[in-house]
Order: sequence, then structure tokens, then C-alpha cells
Amino acid sequence: MSIQTTAIQKAKNGERLSFTEALYLYENVDLIDLAIWARQAKIRQSGQKVYYNINRHINLSNICTAACPLCAFSCEEGDKRGFMLTKEDVIAKIKNTIATVPNLTEIHIVSSLHPHNDFNYYIEILKTIKELLPNVHIQAFTPVEIVHFANISGKTIDEVLSVLKEAGLDSLPGGGAEILDDEVRKIICPNKATSEQWIYTIKTAHKMGMKTNASELYGHVETIAQRLKHLFTLRDIQDETGGFQAFISFPFHPANTAFPDIKPITSYESLKFIAISRLVLDNIPHIKAFWMMLTLPIAQFALACGADDLDGTVEEEKIIHAAGAHTGQKMTTTQLEHIIRTAGYIPVQRDSLYNEIKND
Repeated sequence: MSIQTTAIQKAKNGERLSFTEALYLYENVDLIDLAIWARQAKIRQSGQKVYYNINRHINLSNICTAACPLCAFSCEEGDKRGFMLTKEDVIAKIKNTIATVPNLTEIHIVSSLHPHNDFNYYIEILKTIKELLPNVHIQAFTPVEIVHFANISGKTIDEVLSVLKEAGLDSLPGGGAEILDDEVRKIICPNKATSEQWIYTIKTAHKMGMKTNASELYGHVETIAQRLKHLFTLRDIQDETGGFQAFISFPFHPANTAFPDIKPITSYESLKFIAISRLVLDNIPHIKAFWMMLTLPIAQFALACGADDLDGTVEEEKIIHAAGAHTGQKMTTTQLEHIIRTAGYIPVQRDSLYNEIKND
């Protein structure tokens, strides 16, 4: 049979795609067909349910040594835009969250590679949050940050993860992957963790019993083949460890980066990539449509393209907005549930490990 026939049959039947077949589908099949097959794959995974959680994002600092050309969030030390939260700042944010956000289940921390904060700073932040919120899941620190902690502490990645887990870390958000191709990374993020380091860190976290997300930043300098190879790398990791819970794709926002002339990715392309992600990542349970990155209407439409998770309430987010995102910085559960219901699905509040939460 031809590649066209086998690729389409496998996509329709939910069979595992090869790289060649996935590339054919992505380049030759229109969004509507991909969406139909991806939606069927989503229903096989999670039925009519679409998930969200009540979470609170905290960015500890934007002062960073990596100076990634793709990043609009970070700045060098001394820049007037720079900030760094003290432990007291974090305590104030947590106390405000406790007072204003009922049924909180997750604190989500992603930050920068700060030039002076030592490893103990991050340990103390975790311990402080756990003391204030002992029953709330802490999802924090990308593999890139974990590699940075190893570098500044003289510890191995394994030791860093072990210490952080003891201090209260529950899972990793899985960011910083960008594109797991070092030729691309040399252009977009030359001074941070390599593909090998990212992969090793994520595998180590999985083997220690920590679940993580997986991510991809697309729509910059990568080729379509490199974009898809990233998915197959993630699929191979999942075959080995089983530790990924969800995949999140982030369309690149070029504003305020070193690549202002790159044309922003279209909504059509974002939806198509979500659909092909659901078809390729047959072993990762959930596909997120991160409303803050996509906008609400596109995130809602993504539910018909294989996504089954809208992330959460967020409360505060700075990284994506620094790159030009115009969405709000928080969402109510009522709004999230309305978006899900009007798309024809059943809203389900979850915790960070995808346990369903029933609120009276």
C-alpha cells in the first residue's frame, strides 16, 4: 500500500504512526480530517471529559543568565525590568491566594536561571510553600532549571531532584524543551540545557516516581520535520518511563524577542499541530490546549481537534505575556466550565495527577 493509504488508515483506526506517516499527514491532509481522527483518539483516551484545575502560577524572577534569543521574559541583571521574589514575597502571594482562591490544588512555579540565587533559595521556597499549603501539589522547575541547580550546587541532577522532592516538589512542568534538536537550540537557546540534559532530567524524574508534563515550542526556526521529530522523541521517552501526563504545545510569540521578523504562527497551524500531536502521542494520556497561549476561542476549538485539557485558572502569568500574548492572566472555574460545556463536553475539575475532584 502507498504511504498515503497506510497513514490515513492508521490515523482513522488509532494505530501507531511512523515518522514518515505522520509527516505525510501533517503536510498533505487538511485540518478537518486530522481533527476528526484526533477527536476520535481523544474520545478513546478520555471520553467526553475535558479537564481543568485550580492553580496559581508564580514566577520567582526574570533575571537570567541564559539570554535566550527566543525569550521576551528574561533580562540581564541591572535591567530596570528585572525582579526577584524574596521568600517574604512568596509568602505574601501564597497568603493572598489562600484568601482569594478556594479549592486550590496546584502551585505552579517556572522561573529563570538567576545569576546569584543559590540552591538553598529554591529549597527554602518549596519548604515555605509546603508549610503554608501542605495538601497542595507543587509543580515547579523545568528540566532546564534543574540542570542550572546542578551547576550552581555542584550536585548531580539525580541529587538535585532528590533534595527538591524531599523539600516538597511533587512534579515537573516539563517546559524548556523548546525543540529537542541541538542544531535548533544553538540558534534559539544556546546557553541553556542541551537536548540530552533535558531528556536525562525528565527520565530521572520519572524513575524517581515524579510525574511530569511534556512540552514543545514551535513556529520559529525549526523545520516541519524537526517539529515532528520532537514528538517522536517524547513518545520514545514515554514508552520507556510512562511518566508523562500531558503534552502542551506552545506557539512561538515573536514580539519582544530577537526574532521579531518571524511571522506569528496561524491559528490554523496551531490547531493542526494539536491534532497531529494527539495522533502521534498515543501513549501520553492528555493533550492540553493552553488557553492563555492560544486565546479562548482557539482553545475551545482545539477541543474538537484532540485536546482534552484547558490547563487551569492560572491567576498570574508573566512569561507568555512578555512575548505579546493578549489573553487575560486568570480565569474563573465558571468561565472554564462554560467554555467546555458550550463545546459539547463535560467539564471535570482535576488535581495535578488527574484525579477527579468532586466539589459539593
